[in-house]
Amino acid sequence: MLIFLAACVVALVVLAVLSFGPVGRSPVWTATVTPLASIIGSGFLICGPLLAREFGGAAALAMAALLVLAYALGAVVRFNIANLEPLLADAGFHDLLSWTARATQAILAGAYAVSVAYYLKLLAEFSLKPFAFSGEIHTLISRWAVTALIGVFAVLAASGGQKRMERLAHMSVSLKIGVIAGMLTALAMYWMLRWTGPASVPAAKVTPGSVALVLGLLVTVQGFETSRYLGQTYDAALRIRTMRYAQWLSSAIYIGFLLLLTPLLGPASKAQGVAGILDIMNLAAPFMGILVLVGALASQLSAAVADSIGSAGLASEVSRGRLGLRTGFLLSAALAVAVVWLTDPFQVVAVASRSFAVFYLMQCVLAFMASCRTGAGGPLAMAGFAVLAAISLLAALVGAPAE
Repeated sequence: MLIFLAACVVALVVLAVLSFGPVGRSPVWTATVTPLASIIGSGFLICGPLLAREFGGAAALAMAALLVLAYALGAVVRFNIANLEPLLADAGFHDLLSWTARATQAILAGAYAVSVAYYLKLLAEFSLKPFAFSGEIHTLISRWAVTALIGVFAVLAASGGQKRMERLAHMSVSLKIGVIAGMLTALAMYWMLRWTGPASVPAAKVTPGSVALVLGLLVTVQGFETSRYLGQTYDAALRIRTMRYAQWLSSAIYIGFLLLLTPLLGPASKAQGVAGILDIMNLAAPFMGILVLVGALASQLSAAVADSIGSAGLASEVSRGRLGLRTGFLLSAALAVAVVWLTDPFQVVAVASRSFAVFYLMQCVLAFMASCRTGAGGPLAMAGFAVLAAISLLAALVGAPAE
């Protein structure tokens, strides 16, 4: 009970600081929150058990490798903010660079729609975790519940409720970060209060299938690219700086979480389902699952709302206004519903990852083109863009679901 109470206190303090303190009103923080909210959303909750199962004692190293890849892809996006955006501002409509950029935006709009299904499927899994429904009944309830939520989003958008959705997404970010701080506190206290010597952890292991799984988890550390499309609100220098902050902070949280989870890697490797983290946190302290469930529901709902808005906005932008925002929402909703009914909760993670991998591939292509035109970065940067493009293509082709 002491661990649970301490976790709740920390969560409330962080929530209060971010909601009412000067930090929460800082332009630097508000520019950091947008990418940070996506990066440390649902991935934070599902990566621990999955990596523990696939990599055993090397789970933290696998997470570090995934974060290094994400940071390198973030560097490509930052390069494009600094060097591609000025080129696009002067490029004509029929310029190859403009066509490639529009194609990239269309891919991102589709990826966001897929990620809506991903977030809401995870929300349903966490919500249904306390109930012992049979397999087929569980799947049917989950799919209909997610379909209903997507329908609510579409109705809100069609009735002009988009601003309310944006406020809902923003308000839940502070709650999510507070819950994560509480979870880290609980794991740290579990470690300190129950330390009896070196932890017994599963043997480290790496297989071709586990490497494919890491590529299939790319979506769980994705979100930094949102800074690329905040140009109407923040200047390039601030977006570049705050994207770095978001990736640094999220990386520290992910690695810290995996390291603090070390005493529980054995049980974590046997956790069942994408909501297995609830069982793991209940091992650390009674009632911790309640705190995790609150954070999980807020996280998935806010991320799904944000990506719904992003997908609709990009669809409208790519069509040069021919598709209104409401139509964009309906198209996004239709694609999300299709993904919900055609994939299971593990497969949708890989589908979403592959969608974003294609987007990052296109970002690398755009960076290469911008470097060729301006000379920025030189041959070394161009070689790096080519390598990352190849890795992104590999992730799109072989990123594996985590059945």
